Amino acid sequence: MKHRNLAIFLISAGLVLSATACGGDSDSGADGDVTITVACQPAKTAAKQRQAWDDDVKTFEKAHPGVKVKSTDQQPCFDPKTFAAKLAGGQMETVFMAPVTNYADVIAKGQAKDITASTDLVKNFGDIRQDVRDMLTKDGKVYGVPNVSYSVGLVYNRALFEEAGLDPNSPPKTWDEVREAAKKIAALGDNYVGYGEYGGGNVGGWHFAQSIFSRGGEMVVDGKAAFNSAEGKAVLQTLHDMRWEDDSVGKKLLIGWEALMQQMAAGKTGMMLGAPDVVTDMVQKFQGDKADYGIAPIPEGKASLTGGEAYMINPKASAAETKAGMEWIDFQFNTPGKGRHDYARGKANGEAVGVPNNDYMGDSPTGKKLAELREKDAVLPVEYYQPYVDGSKNVELKLEPPMAQELYAVLDVTMSAVLTREDADIDKLLADAEGKANSILAKS
Repeated sequence: MKHRNLAIFLISAGLVLSATACGGDSDSGADGDVTITVACQPAKTAAKQRQAWDDDVKTFEKAHPGVKVKSTDQQPCFDPKTFAAKLAGGQMETVFMAPVTNYADVIAKGQAKDITASTDLVKNFGDIRQDVRDMLTKDGKVYGVPNVSYSVGLVYNRALFEEAGLDPNSPPKTWDEVREAAKKIAALGDNYVGYGEYGGGNVGGWHFAQSIFSRGGEMVVDGKAAFNSAEGKAVLQTLHDMRWEDDSVGKKLLIGWEALMQQMAAGKTGMMLGAPDVVTDMVQKFQGDKADYGIAPIPEGKASLTGGEAYMINPKASAAETKAGMEWIDFQFNTPGKGRHDYARGKANGEAVGVPNNDYMGDSPTGKKLAELREKDAVLPVEYYQPYVDGSKNVELKLEPPMAQELYAVLDVTMSAVLTREDADIDKLLADAEGKANSILAKS
């Protein structure tokens, strides 16, 4: 559910696509010219980023004579309310973005083109981490080019750690340590929250998944709910005790995804689970102090929820359109120093450059080059994120479960209950959620 990146999204501004926007053969003229439509142009409200994108389009077109690029004016780039309908209606761009939660469904329904024979057009395709590429491969065929991959860690406020007498260079490694640190931060005074958590809007259930994975538990096994377990109970019991015994998680039930980031940016919350792009949003979007935030591996570190996104090609695309689309993906999203990875330009445009939120290239030559360029033009204190970089390398990555959003909605109720009712019956809550989840999974 990211919503991320990724960290990565504003409000949708629709665009009615013409027949040429569907990636069909009609875009290829007799003279060899080709027009492609591409997703994810930055919003008009992000004027500098939008201008940078438009400049990239011009640079790309100049380097590829005969190719015309039309950008879709839509943010967020992925809107779950319209995504499936656009796919089903054949209205998706020639080059479109899909989050990891939708890979399997898009591929299974034949809504992404088999690009196996075209992956060489992305020059460093082989440098992309194998486990990330595998998510877009079925029966030996490739259906997309990864663009972002992330794992969840513990984002924390270094300034509050110091105020509470905690060592900001030694963040919590276990949930017991999180609880102890949260108590000390909450003791700083009224309105201080040691550890922030969600209770609705599907983000409560989403964070439940992150927490149970960190303890070694599972969400779904062999098509059935598996979260009614010792690990699942530990997630809820810890949260309940932090709320009702320690008073360290605050009294306000947080619903929207941005609510907790806003609370963190205000400087009164000590810790939260999140991917590195959370820091980008807190600094860039909510005006948090860039010197305040550190990132550590997820507590316990048995496993971490992973997410990301990839670019796919419309199955209606002609050979010429597919070639142009793959070359655009190569230029805009996978070339060090160009397009999305032009960190010098990002710095000049006032972006919060520096967080390690695009590790899809791993330790490959391209990955090392990206890290070098990102650190060279960083405006954020990259040394504060090194614990996450080092500690997350050996953490097992877990994909979101089947029917993720539906299961998260069910577990929202469970998370909300322990945060709002001191007498919440955790065993009953988990049993009820298990029954509802199995009914949902049986229909998938």
